Amino acid sequence: MNSTDYDYVYDDCDMDSSPLSDGSRFLPVLLYLLFCLGTLGNIAVIWVLLRHIRLKTMTDIFLLNLAMSDLILALSLPLWAYSFHNHQGFNGDLPCKLMTGIYQLGLYSGTLFVTIMSVDRYLAIVHAVAAMRARTRCLGTAGSVAVWVISVAMAIPQVTFAAMETDGGDNGTQHCRPQYPTESVNFWKMLRNLSENTVGLFVCLPIIIFCYVKILIVVQRSRNSNKHKAIKMIFAVVCVFVVCWVPYNVIVFVQTLELYEILFNCDASKTLKYAMSVAETIALSHCCVNPVIYAFVGEKFRKSLSKVLPRSLRWNQQLRVISSHNRDTAEKETSNTPVKSDY
Repeated sequence: MNSTDYDYVYDDCDMDSSPLSDGSRFLPVLLYLLFCLGTLGNIAVIWVLLRHIRLKTMTDIFLLNLAMSDLILALSLPLWAYSFHNHQGFNGDLPCKLMTGIYQLGLYSGTLFVTIMSVDRYLAIVHAVAAMRARTRCLGTAGSVAVWVISVAMAIPQVTFAAMETDGGDNGTQHCRPQYPTESVNFWKMLRNLSENTVGLFVCLPIIIFCYVKILIVVQRSRNSNKHKAIKMIFAVVCVFVVCWVPYNVIVFVQTLELYEILFNCDASKTLKYAMSVAETIALSHCCVNPVIYAFVGEKFRKSLSKVLPRSLRWNQQLRVISSHNRDTAEKETSNTPVKSDY
Protein backbone atom coordinates (compact mmCIF):
# COMPACT_ATOMS: atom_id res chain seq x y z
CA MET A 1 0.00 0.00 0.00
CA ASN A 2 1.01 3.60 -0.47
CA SER A 3 -0.77 5.41 2.34
CA THR A 4 2.10 5.19 4.83
CA ASP A 5 4.80 5.75 2.24
CA TYR A 6 4.39 9.52 2.12
CA ASP A 7 4.29 10.40 5.82
CA TYR A 8 7.70 11.99 5.62
CA VAL A 9 7.24 14.09 2.47
CA TYR A 10 6.98 17.18 4.67
CA ASP A 11 9.15 16.88 7.75
CA ASP A 12 7.50 19.86 9.48
CA CYS A 13 3.94 18.57 9.00
CA ASP A 14 2.06 16.92 11.83
CA MET A 15 0.58 13.94 9.95
CA ASP A 16 -2.36 12.93 12.13
CA SER A 17 -3.70 9.43 11.74
CA SER A 18 -6.82 9.16 9.64
CA PRO A 19 -9.85 7.10 10.71
CA LEU A 20 -8.66 4.35 8.35
CA SER A 21 -5.00 4.43 9.28
CA ASP A 22 -2.99 2.32 11.71
CA GLY A 23 -4.62 1.52 15.01
CA SER A 24 -8.18 1.79 13.79
CA ARG A 25 -10.39 -1.17 14.73
CA PHE A 26 -12.76 -0.59 11.85
CA LEU A 27 -10.29 -1.31 9.05
CA PRO A 28 -9.01 -4.72 10.30
CA VAL A 29 -12.60 -5.93 10.79
CA LEU A 30 -13.51 -4.75 7.30
CA LEU A 31 -10.45 -6.44 5.79
CA TYR A 32 -11.23 -9.75 7.52
CA LEU A 33 -14.80 -9.53 6.23
CA LEU A 34 -13.58 -8.84 2.68
CA PHE A 35 -11.17 -11.77 3.05
CA CYS A 36 -14.00 -14.18 3.92
CA LEU A 37 -16.30 -12.94 1.14
CA GLY A 38 -13.54 -12.76 -1.46
CA THR A 39 -12.10 -16.19 -0.66
CA LEU A 40 -15.43 -18.04 -0.60
CA GLY A 41 -16.80 -16.22 -3.65
CA ASN A 42 -13.78 -16.69 -5.87
CA ILE A 43 -13.31 -20.32 -4.87
CA ALA A 44 -16.95 -20.89 -5.88
CA VAL A 45 -16.31 -19.19 -9.24
CA ILE A 46 -13.18 -21.28 -9.88
CA TRP A 47 -15.01 -24.48 -8.88
CA VAL A 48 -17.93 -23.82 -11.24
CA LEU A 49 -15.65 -22.88 -14.12
CA LEU A 50 -13.48 -25.97 -13.73
CA ARG A 51 -16.11 -28.57 -12.81
CA HIS A 52 -19.16 -27.55 -14.85
CA ILE A 53 -18.35 -24.97 -17.54
CA ARG A 54 -14.98 -26.68 -18.16
CA LEU A 55 -13.30 -23.69 -19.84
CA LYS A 56 -14.93 -24.10 -23.24
CA THR A 57 -14.07 -20.62 -24.57
CA MET A 58 -11.36 -17.98 -24.36
CA THR A 59 -13.69 -15.88 -22.19
CA ASP A 60 -13.98 -18.74 -19.67
CA ILE A 61 -10.18 -18.92 -19.42
CA PHE A 62 -9.94 -15.18 -18.76
CA LEU A 63 -12.73 -15.36 -16.15
CA LEU A 64 -10.88 -18.20 -14.41
CA ASN A 65 -7.65 -16.22 -14.29
CA LEU A 66 -9.44 -13.08 -13.09
CA ALA A 67 -10.99 -15.13 -10.27
CA MET A 68 -7.52 -16.47 -9.41
CA SER A 69 -6.18 -12.90 -9.37
CA ASP A 70 -8.99 -11.78 -7.06
CA LEU A 71 -8.40 -14.82 -4.83
CA ILE A 72 -4.70 -13.96 -4.54
CA LEU A 73 -5.58 -10.40 -3.53
CA ALA A 74 -8.15 -11.69 -1.00
CA LEU A 75 -5.57 -14.00 0.59
CA SER A 76 -3.36 -10.99 1.35
CA LEU A 77 -6.06 -9.19 3.35
CA PRO A 78 -5.45 -10.96 6.71
CA LEU A 79 -1.82 -9.80 6.51
CA TRP A 80 -2.97 -6.22 5.91
CA ALA A 81 -5.47 -6.48 8.78
CA TYR A 82 -2.78 -7.78 11.14
CA SER A 83 -0.41 -5.02 10.03
CA PHE A 84 -2.98 -2.30 10.74
CA HIS A 85 -4.10 -3.79 14.07
CA ASN A 86 -0.70 -4.75 15.52
CA HIS A 87 1.51 -1.74 16.20
CA GLN A 88 4.58 -3.98 16.45
CA GLY A 89 4.09 -5.21 12.90
CA PHE A 90 5.52 -8.49 11.63
CA ASN A 91 8.35 -10.51 13.03
CA GLY A 92 10.88 -10.09 10.24
CA ASP A 93 10.71 -8.81 6.69
CA LEU A 94 9.42 -12.00 5.02
CA PRO A 95 5.69 -11.45 5.82
CA CYS A 96 6.07 -7.83 4.70
CA LYS A 97 7.58 -8.92 1.38
CA LEU A 98 4.88 -11.57 0.98
CA MET A 99 2.10 -9.05 1.65
CA THR A 100 3.57 -6.52 -0.76
CA GLY A 101 4.16 -9.13 -3.47
CA ILE A 102 0.62 -10.52 -3.29
CA TYR A 103 -0.87 -7.03 -3.34
CA GLN A 104 1.22 -5.92 -6.32
CA LEU A 105 0.56 -9.17 -8.18
CA GLY A 106 -3.19 -8.86 -7.64
CA LEU A 107 -3.16 -5.19 -8.67
CA TYR A 108 -1.35 -5.70 -11.97
CA SER A 109 -2.91 -9.05 -12.95
CA GLY A 110 -6.45 -7.90 -12.14
CA THR A 111 -6.02 -4.74 -14.22
CA LEU A 112 -4.54 -6.63 -17.17
CA PHE A 113 -7.15 -9.41 -17.12
CA VAL A 114 -10.05 -6.94 -17.11
CA THR A 115 -8.38 -5.19 -20.05
CA ILE A 116 -7.79 -8.38 -22.02
CA MET A 117 -11.39 -9.44 -21.34
CA SER A 118 -12.55 -6.13 -22.79
CA VAL A 119 -10.46 -6.73 -25.91
CA ASP A 120 -11.90 -10.25 -26.14
CA ARG A 121 -15.47 -8.90 -26.04
CA TYR A 122 -14.54 -6.23 -28.58
CA LEU A 123 -13.24 -8.84 -31.02
CA ALA A 124 -16.19 -11.17 -30.41
CA ILE A 125 -18.82 -8.51 -31.09
CA VAL A 126 -17.29 -5.83 -33.31
CA HIS A 127 -15.19 -8.21 -35.45
CA ALA A 128 -17.13 -11.42 -34.88
CA VAL A 129 -16.41 -13.13 -38.22
CA ALA A 130 -12.74 -12.16 -38.51
CA ALA A 131 -11.94 -13.07 -34.88
CA MET A 132 -13.82 -16.37 -34.82
CA ARG A 133 -10.75 -18.48 -35.60
CA ALA A 134 -8.39 -16.36 -33.53
CA ARG A 135 -10.34 -16.59 -30.26
CA THR A 136 -9.20 -20.07 -29.29
CA ARG A 137 -8.56 -21.69 -25.92
CA CYS A 138 -4.89 -22.02 -26.84
CA LEU A 139 -4.55 -18.30 -27.48
CA GLY A 140 -6.47 -17.55 -24.27
CA THR A 141 -4.05 -19.71 -22.29
CA ALA A 142 -1.04 -18.03 -23.93
CA GLY A 143 -2.48 -14.59 -23.18
CA SER A 144 -3.11 -15.54 -19.54
CA VAL A 145 0.44 -16.81 -19.10
CA ALA A 146 1.76 -13.56 -20.60
CA VAL A 147 -0.33 -11.52 -18.14
CA TRP A 148 1.02 -13.45 -15.15
CA VAL A 149 4.62 -13.10 -16.36
CA ILE A 150 4.22 -9.33 -16.82
CA SER A 151 2.52 -8.99 -13.42
CA VAL A 152 5.29 -10.90 -11.61
CA ALA A 153 7.98 -8.84 -13.37
CA MET A 154 6.30 -5.55 -12.37
CA ALA A 155 5.83 -6.69 -8.76
CA ILE A 156 9.46 -7.77 -8.21
CA PRO A 157 10.94 -4.27 -7.52
CA GLN A 158 8.47 -3.56 -4.71
CA VAL A 159 9.02 -7.00 -3.16
CA THR A 160 12.79 -6.44 -3.27
CA PHE A 161 12.64 -3.20 -1.26
CA ALA A 162 9.75 -4.10 1.10
CA ALA A 163 10.84 -4.20 4.77
CA MET A 164 9.65 -3.35 8.27
CA GLU A 165 10.41 0.19 9.44
CA THR A 166 10.03 1.50 13.00
CA ASP A 167 8.74 5.02 13.71
CA GLY A 168 9.78 6.85 16.88
CA GLY A 169 12.66 4.69 18.09
CA ASP A 170 12.95 1.04 19.06
CA ASN A 171 9.55 0.91 20.80
CA GLY A 172 7.68 2.85 18.12
CA THR A 173 5.09 1.75 15.62
CA GLN A 174 6.27 -0.52 12.83
CA HIS A 175 5.16 -0.22 9.21
CA CYS A 176 5.65 -2.38 6.17
CA ARG A 177 7.23 0.07 3.72
CA PRO A 178 9.59 0.03 0.74
CA GLN A 179 13.12 0.80 1.94
CA TYR A 180 14.62 2.48 -1.12
CA PRO A 181 18.31 3.41 -1.34
CA THR A 182 18.84 6.83 0.23
CA GLU A 183 20.53 8.30 -2.84
CA SER A 184 17.65 7.30 -5.17
CA VAL A 185 14.47 7.40 -3.04
CA ASN A 186 12.53 9.69 -5.37
CA PHE A 187 13.59 7.70 -8.44
CA TRP A 188 12.16 4.44 -7.09
CA LYS A 189 9.00 6.14 -5.84
CA MET A 190 8.52 7.69 -9.26
CA LEU A 191 9.12 4.34 -10.94
CA ARG A 192 6.56 2.66 -8.69
CA ASN A 193 3.94 5.34 -9.30
CA LEU A 194 4.66 5.46 -13.02
CA SER A 195 4.34 1.67 -13.30
CA GLU A 196 0.97 1.62 -11.54
CA ASN A 197 -0.36 4.63 -13.47
CA THR A 198 0.91 3.37 -16.81
CA VAL A 199 -0.87 0.05 -16.40
CA GLY A 200 -4.02 1.23 -14.65
CA LEU A 201 -4.58 4.75 -15.94
CA PHE A 202 -2.66 5.55 -19.12
CA VAL A 203 -2.80 2.25 -21.04
CA CYS A 204 -5.49 -0.11 -19.76
CA LEU A 205 -8.23 2.44 -19.02
CA PRO A 206 -8.16 4.01 -22.53
CA ILE A 207 -8.21 0.52 -24.07
CA ILE A 208 -11.21 -0.46 -21.94
CA ILE A 209 -13.09 2.75 -22.82
CA PHE A 210 -12.34 2.35 -26.54
CA CYS A 211 -13.51 -1.28 -26.57
CA TYR A 212 -16.80 -0.59 -24.85
CA VAL A 213 -17.60 2.53 -26.83
CA LYS A 214 -17.22 0.45 -30.00
CA ILE A 215 -19.23 -2.41 -28.49
CA LEU A 216 -22.08 -0.12 -27.46
CA ILE A 217 -22.22 1.37 -30.97
CA VAL A 218 -22.49 -2.09 -32.52
CA VAL A 219 -25.04 -3.32 -29.98
CA GLN A 220 -27.23 -0.27 -30.51
CA ARG A 221 -27.38 -0.98 -34.23
CA SER A 222 -28.08 -4.67 -33.72
CA ARG A 223 -31.44 -6.21 -32.84
CA ASN A 224 -29.90 -9.44 -31.66
CA SER A 225 -30.76 -9.83 -27.98
CA ASN A 226 -28.01 -12.42 -27.50
CA LYS A 227 -25.37 -9.76 -28.04
CA HIS A 228 -26.89 -7.69 -25.24
CA LYS A 229 -26.73 -10.70 -22.93
CA ALA A 230 -23.19 -11.48 -24.01
CA ILE A 231 -21.75 -8.16 -22.88
CA LYS A 232 -23.86 -7.60 -19.78
CA MET A 233 -21.61 -9.45 -17.33
CA ILE A 234 -18.28 -8.28 -18.77
CA PHE A 235 -19.58 -4.71 -18.87
CA ALA A 236 -20.54 -4.97 -15.19
CA VAL A 237 -17.09 -6.38 -14.35
CA VAL A 238 -15.39 -3.48 -16.13
CA CYS A 239 -17.63 -0.83 -14.53
CA VAL A 240 -16.93 -2.18 -11.05
CA PHE A 241 -13.22 -2.32 -11.85
CA VAL A 242 -13.25 1.35 -12.91
CA VAL A 243 -15.10 2.41 -9.74
CA CYS A 244 -12.71 0.46 -7.50
CA TRP A 245 -9.33 1.13 -9.10
CA VAL A 246 -9.50 4.46 -10.97
CA PRO A 247 -9.72 6.59 -7.76
CA TYR A 248 -6.66 4.76 -6.42
CA ASN A 249 -4.70 5.41 -9.63
CA VAL A 250 -5.73 9.07 -9.69
CA ILE A 251 -4.47 9.55 -6.13
CA VAL A 252 -1.20 7.78 -7.01
CA PHE A 253 -0.83 10.29 -9.85
CA VAL A 254 -1.44 13.19 -7.45
CA GLN A 255 1.17 11.71 -5.09
CA THR A 256 3.60 11.85 -7.99
CA LEU A 257 2.94 15.58 -8.27
CA GLU A 258 3.61 15.80 -4.54
CA LEU A 259 7.03 14.22 -5.06
CA TYR A 260 7.82 17.06 -7.45
CA GLU A 261 6.66 19.48 -4.70
CA ILE A 262 3.90 20.81 -6.96
CA LEU A 263 1.49 20.31 -4.04
CA PHE A 264 3.74 21.85 -1.41
CA ASN A 265 1.10 22.20 1.28
CA CYS A 266 0.65 20.42 4.62
CA ASP A 267 -3.15 20.47 4.50
CA ALA A 268 -3.13 19.02 0.99
CA SER A 269 -0.73 16.29 2.10
CA LYS A 270 -2.97 15.33 5.03
CA THR A 271 -6.02 15.23 2.78
CA LEU A 272 -4.11 13.14 0.26
CA LYS A 273 -3.10 10.63 2.92
CA TYR A 274 -6.70 10.24 4.08
CA ALA A 275 -7.94 9.95 0.49
CA MET A 276 -5.36 7.23 -0.22
CA SER A 277 -6.55 5.25 2.82
CA VAL A 278 -10.12 5.36 1.53
CA ALA A 279 -9.10 4.61 -2.08
CA GLU A 280 -6.97 1.63 -1.01
CA THR A 281 -9.87 0.18 0.97
CA ILE A 282 -12.21 0.55 -2.01
CA ALA A 283 -9.61 -1.02 -4.30
CA LEU A 284 -9.12 -4.00 -1.97
CA SER A 285 -12.88 -4.58 -1.85
CA HIS A 286 -12.78 -5.32 -5.59
CA CYS A 287 -11.59 -8.87 -4.91
CA CYS A 288 -15.00 -9.91 -3.53
CA VAL A 289 -17.28 -8.01 -5.94
CA ASN A 290 -16.78 -10.01 -9.16
CA PRO A 291 -18.32 -13.25 -7.80
CA VAL A 292 -21.45 -11.26 -6.92
CA ILE A 293 -21.56 -9.96 -10.49
CA TYR A 294 -21.23 -13.48 -11.87
CA ALA A 295 -24.06 -14.69 -9.63
CA PHE A 296 -26.54 -11.91 -10.42
CA VAL A 297 -25.58 -10.74 -13.92
CA GLY A 298 -23.84 -13.64 -15.66
CA GLU A 299 -26.58 -15.82 -17.12
CA LYS A 300 -24.21 -18.64 -18.10
CA PHE A 301 -22.58 -18.74 -14.68
CA ARG A 302 -25.92 -18.51 -12.89
CA LYS A 303 -27.35 -21.44 -14.84
CA SER A 304 -24.24 -23.51 -14.20
CA LEU A 305 -24.34 -22.74 -10.49
CA SER A 306 -28.06 -23.61 -10.32
CA LYS A 307 -27.26 -27.01 -11.82
CA VAL A 308 -24.29 -27.69 -9.57
CA LEU A 309 -25.96 -26.76 -6.26
CA PRO A 310 -28.93 -29.17 -6.60
CA ARG A 311 -26.47 -31.98 -7.37
CA SER A 312 -24.51 -31.17 -4.24
CA LEU A 313 -27.71 -30.99 -2.18
CA ARG A 314 -28.94 -34.30 -3.59
CA TRP A 315 -25.57 -35.88 -2.86
CA ASN A 316 -25.69 -34.62 0.74
CA GLN A 317 -29.23 -35.97 1.12
CA GLN A 318 -28.12 -39.35 -0.24
CA LEU A 319 -25.22 -39.41 2.20
CA ARG A 320 -27.59 -38.65 5.08
CA VAL A 321 -29.99 -41.41 3.95
CA ILE A 322 -27.15 -43.93 3.63
CA SER A 323 -25.75 -42.91 7.02
CA SER A 324 -29.19 -43.20 8.62
CA HIS A 325 -29.74 -46.61 7.01
CA ASN A 326 -26.36 -47.89 8.21
CA ARG A 327 -27.06 -46.61 11.71
CA ASP A 328 -30.47 -48.34 11.82
CA THR A 329 -28.93 -51.58 10.53
CA ALA A 330 -26.22 -51.45 13.15
CA GLU A 331 -28.79 -50.91 15.90
CA LYS A 332 -30.82 -53.91 14.72
CA GLU A 333 -27.75 -56.13 14.59
CA THR A 334 -26.78 -55.00 18.06
CA SER A 335 -30.25 -55.73 19.45
CA ASN A 336 -30.24 -59.23 17.94
CA THR A 337 -26.75 -60.13 19.19
CA PRO A 338 -26.49 -62.00 22.54
CA VAL A 339 -24.76 -59.95 25.19
CA LYS A 340 -22.03 -61.74 27.10
CA SER A 341 -21.61 -60.72 30.69
CA ASP A 342 -18.12 -60.12 32.04
CA TYR A 343 -19.31 -60.61 35.59
